[in-house]
Parts: sequence; structure tokens; C-alpha cells
Amino acid sequence: MDFSNLVILITGASKGIGLCLSEILSNYNAKVIGTYNKTKVDVSFQMYKCDLKKEKDIKNLFKQIKDDYGKLDCLINCAALAIDNDIYDKSKKEFMEVLEVNLVGTFLMSKYASKLMDKGVIINISSTDATDTYNTYGMDYSASKAGLENLTKTLALRFPSIRVLALAPNWVDTESIREMDPGFLASELKRIGQKELLKKEDVALKIIELIINTDYVSGSIVRMDGINE
Repeated sequence: MDFSNLVILITGASKGIGLCLSEILSNYNAKVIGTYNKTKVDVSFQMYKCDLKKEKDIKNLFKQIKDDYGKLDCLINCAALAIDNDIYDKSKKEFMEVLEVNLVGTFLMSKYASKLMDKGVIINISSTDATDTYNTYGMDYSASKAGLENLTKTLALRFPSIRVLALAPNWVDTESIREMDPGFLASELKRIGQKELLKKEDVALKIIELIINTDYVSGSIVRMDGINE
């Protein structure tokens, strides 16, 4: 595959799915632009610091992209935040922070990205927690992903020339998941019937499939649960 004519923006590109996807697309000759918030890593593609909770950061990012590239072909909203704790320990500030990053940040990124797109593709990374694998500790995360899926559908209506899709994977083998309590992770996998963690490389390749395969209709939510694959 050759993506040399495509300018692709990927949030959360310093780790996990975002980093894996960025590296693969760079190898396919795409002009990859990644964002990070706290930790910048040594990569071969362009990286910009951007706090998705700050609209000013997002505006500055897209001004830079317009100046440097003049257009945008794809936006992949990978960045996400989870603060798992019991409802009686979960503060309003924590709940709102999760919503700001996962839902409002995606809204703002999509809003400003659309101004640089002629046709193009926006892919939002959701989760099966949006529909049926949620747990009480991550109720804010699940709520944000449910909102994200609705946002995907309404953005598809608003931007008819842009394909807007969401990919909803289950538990993925990323750094943040490996840092979780192994007992809790094992119990969750057993509870929902997932035999093993999805590989981030497989999720990245699925995202690339969504980019190139126009059979995926705008507004679609594509599930990748590791159970019925």
C-alpha cells in the first residue's frame, strides 16, 4: 500500500494504538502528523504537543497543519483517558476530565479538521464498553464512548462529503492495559468472554481497512471485540 498522497492526523500518537498506527502508516509513506500531551517519543513522523482539553491548543494545531500541508485527508481520534475508581471515590473533576478528552476533544478535533478536508475520513476510536462490556469503575469512560458513537453518527450527517466512522474494540494489549491490576483484568476478560487481548497491530490494520474500504458507510460503528472475530 502507498499512502504517499495522504496527510493523516492521529491523536494520542505517543503510545498504544496511536503510536502503532502512526508507525505503520509512516511505513506506507503517509504524511503522518501525531499529537501527544505529556510524553513525546522519538519517532520518524511529525509530532505536535496538544492538550485536547484546551481549544486554543487545537486551534493552533490546525493552523500549523494548514500552514505546513495545506490540507488534511484523514483524522484518527485515538487519544483517550480512563480514570477507573468506585463511584464514591470518583469526583466531578475526574468525570468531567474523561468527558473532555474522550468526547469533547473528539468533537473539537473533528470540527476543525473538517475545515481542511475536501472529502476525507474521520475515524473515532470507541469501545465495546459503549454498548455492553461496561463496568461500574469506568462509568465515565463508558459514558464518553457511548456519546462518541452518537457523535460519530451526527457528524456523518453534518459532513456528507466526509466518511465518519467509529471502531469499537474490546480490551487491547497496550501499555496502559498492562499496567492494570492483573487480577481485575483477568476477571473482566472472563466476565465478557474475551479469551485474549486484541493486538494493537491488528486494531491498527483494521483502522487502515476503514480508511481505504469505502464499503464502510459513513456513520457506521464497527465492532472488534476479540470474541466473534
